[in-house]
Amino acid sequence: MADRVWLLVMFDFPVLTKAQRRAATRYRNHLYDRGFTQVQLSVYAKYLINATGVRALLPALRAAVPPDGEVRILRLTDDQWAGMYRYYGPRDVPPEPPPPHLALFIDPETPPQGRPPDH
Repeated sequence: MADRVWLLVMFDFPVLTKAQRRAATRYRNHLYDRGFTQVQLSVYAKYLINATGVRALLPALRAAVPPDGEVRILRLTDDQWAGMYRYYGPRDVPPEPPPPHLALFIDPETPPQGRPPDH
């Protein structure tokens, strides 16, 4: 069986000007459109059934980085993800579980997972 992986994208973009804020928003939307979910401010995750999916995503993620932005991408195994320490205030919180089995049919009216609705 292929190794399931989590892809974690972390970024810092300048947001001092209107153009910089638009570029940061475009990158976040780029992540949402590719099935990423926000796990913290400027940290997004996606669960993939194997490393082939990671290699397929990397060129598009790289090409979308604004010229003055910094992005780090980390690949984690299921075991590494499950072994994370997560706190909400002083309480321990378990990490997010892997999503259920892949859906074969997707409702085109439903926005990609994790993307906030457009206003």
